[in-house]
Amino acid sequence: MFTPRVQVPGAAAKGELFKVRALLSHPMETGLRRDAEGRVIPRRIINRFVCRYNDVVVFSADLHEAVAANPYFEFHLRATESGQLEFVWEEDGGAVIALAHGISVA
Repeated sequence: MFTPRVQVPGAAAKGELFKVRALLSHPMETGLRRDAEGRVIPRRIINRFVCRYNDVVVFSADLHEAVAANPYFEFHLRATESGQLEFVWEEDGGAVIALAHGISVA
């Protein structure tokens, strides 16, 4: 239903800064629109995004109605050790979308 995509290098030198890109295909319904019968379409947005590097939160964002569909994040991290980057998107409806990506640091 939702498609998470991340772009992270598979390897980096210790101390190197690397770019992280994260995108989630999601329609982001604000709760302010009405359907053809005039009923309010319930709010359904990604309200939180978290990135963890070896279980330590390194980036997080709280999102609100003004965020466009398909939220995209780009940020930089410093390669400290080999391990796992975990990306988690949380939706109003209770859905949790998660994706993990390994990185090797030499």
